[in-house]
Amino acid sequence: MSAVIRSTGLWTPDESVSNDELVACFNAYVERFNAENADAIARGSVEAKNPSSSGFIEKASGIKSRYTIDKAGVLDVDRMRPRVKPRANDELALTAEAGVAAARDALARAGRDPRDVDAVICSGTSMQRTYPCMAIEMQDALGIEGFGFDMTVACSSGTFGMINAINMIDTGMAKSVLVIVPEITTPQLNFRDRDSHFIFGDVAVAVLIEHEDAAGGQGWRVVGRNMMTKFSNNIRSNFGFLNASEDPEPDFDDRYFVQEGRKVFKEVCPMVAEMILNDMASFGLKPDQMKRLWLHQANINMNMLVARKVFGRDFEPDEAPVILDEFANTAGAGSLVAFHRHNDGFETGEKGLICSFGAGYSAGTVFVEKL
Repeated sequence: MSAVIRSTGLWTPDESVSNDELVACFNAYVERFNAENADAIARGSVEAKNPSSSGFIEKASGIKSRYTIDKAGVLDVDRMRPRVKPRANDELALTAEAGVAAARDALARAGRDPRDVDAVICSGTSMQRTYPCMAIEMQDALGIEGFGFDMTVACSSGTFGMINAINMIDTGMAKSVLVIVPEITTPQLNFRDRDSHFIFGDVAVAVLIEHEDAAGGQGWRVVGRNMMTKFSNNIRSNFGFLNASEDPEPDFDDRYFVQEGRKVFKEVCPMVAEMILNDMASFGLKPDQMKRLWLHQANINMNMLVARKVFGRDFEPDEAPVILDEFANTAGAGSLVAFHRHNDGFETGEKGLICSFGAGYSAGTVFVEKL
């Protein structure tokens, strides 16, 4: 017997921002900045900012829109960041609210009661706080006995969380684990930076993983998994507890996500493709056995390159589905959202791969087979 992905669940905010809307706000900011700094720009002491375009964004990333917790704040040229209303300690935190909604969706799809679950893992890039654990708050809100804990591996948080759950089930520590990946990422995005202002969106996804003898022949058997990390500064956020004590105080922009996009593309794509092919070989699998690849949704060009290297050929769109156009980059949730949206059309015994890759660098593979 082994672990089975029994069901998945999804939560999205009510509001979405299109590329056209985002670009209109950004370009208004650029026009004002350049006008206010015209003399300094002419002297060469300040660099003029360049406008963005929807065509540039889509070509560079494949993104057409993104969900957000606060559209008005993002599109307010005087603010350009979402508004988050503080909540009292006895109120459910925003991240927990999103995660609980996704978890309830996953439980409902499997016909499960919270009492059937033994543990909760909250794994994500954008944790709202460090303690009490978000997982424990969600566990309490859902009415689950047992235990919960938080973890983060940036954009590989979803797969690494799943692998922890799978290992717990395989060792007998639990028979049913909810992995919740709430990614409220827009607050860490610098909407005034042309190279990154379009990247992230908000979402939460949940995965119910059970022991095979409890799954009733439903779901996806896990036939192999692996994790890999290699340190790199090319994707980084310096926001943390120590910032408040730094002297001089850190620059406001230092709280945001930054990346060396070209270096990431050049280094991560071959690393991930090699890992996938090596993992396949170690698990006795072959590329032509993979009906579908659910890859990390950061950039369509990265996904296309990785998929082409893995398949060793050109491939059909449904063999490596993309959800970037609707969701943008949702960090650790991306590959799981792709799996949630595009796991139809499989017959018993057909196989696929859920794969993440991102900051760290980190990469995770979970090979599955339809029951």
